Amino acid sequence: MPTSLVIAGLAAAACLIAPLPSTAQKFPERPVRIIVPLAAGGSVDIIARAMAQSLAESFRQSVIVDNRPGAGSQLALDILAGADPGGHTLMMISATSVVHPLLYPSRFDVVRDFSPVLQVTQQGYNLVVHPAVPAKTPLEFVAHLKANPGKLNYSSSGVGSLLHMSGELFKIATGTQMTHIPYKGMGAAYADLISGQIPAAFPTIVSSVPHVRAGRLRSLAVTLPTRVQALPNVPTFAEAGIKGVVVVNWYGLIAPKKTPRAVIERIAADTGKVMQDAEMKNRLITDGSEAVTSSPEAFAQRIQADARLWSGVIKQAGIKGE
Repeated sequence: MPTSLVIAGLAAAACLIAPLPSTAQKFPERPVRIIVPLAAGGSVDIIARAMAQSLAESFRQSVIVDNRPGAGSQLALDILAGADPGGHTLMMISATSVVHPLLYPSRFDVVRDFSPVLQVTQQGYNLVVHPAVPAKTPLEFVAHLKANPGKLNYSSSGVGSLLHMSGELFKIATGTQMTHIPYKGMGAAYADLISGQIPAAFPTIVSSVPHVRAGRLRSLAVTLPTRVQALPNVPTFAEAGIKGVVVVNWYGLIAPKKTPRAVIERIAADTGKVMQDAEMKNRLITDGSEAVTSSPEAFAQRIQADARLWSGVIKQAGIKGE
């Protein structure tokens, strides 16, 4: 057989083999940085650090968490937008990263200007009321609100927080009226809620469970699509007969816009394995979260769906940024 035909045959055979693209094979070539747009010590930071420790083993490179709080995540997004798009700089965001640009000036759109990598967790909220409120189910609470239009308040950790947005979504879905009282964090909000000065709120499940178990607050329903392990006897809103009140907070990774697809897939695959580790799952349970099996496309769709939902709520409720 002529040499030229042998070479051609070998080349054709090589084309049938599908090795990883060279960009994915080379990644990571240096330490990887995960930017967290909040101060150290919060839930996002704790989960990011746990991920970083395990990803360092998968990447065989150091993975550093870089806390860059400020300006409603805008400072961190600025840094990510200017980073080299090789996958060595990532950012952990939460669902509030979708709400903030809808209320405050921002030059960034998370899907348009960045590359979604992977949703890694989900967690929900809990409609709680003070024990003095004469309602033991969501429908009884709705009836109480309709009998007292505009007379009840609910608290949140601030304008634009998902605790606030959950309350507004509930009002729209049920045709009820409540006045929103924003606090600078849930510490002071809980104090007034437990004392009875504020009758209702939509706090995170994990932060409210101790108060519910101690009888200081009564849980009526959770905002997730399914019941949660921490409150097995508390129904979802759909189970309780109220449709359209599904609020999922999440954490996920995004990368600079032009990060190669092969690198995105490599990070998503390795991160997905980390999040399914038994130790990581147990850590998430203590945070009131659960791991999510996702993909870059599914995460992008989640972000876009949230943007549509909250844009509609903000418009219908007439919410303004402060």
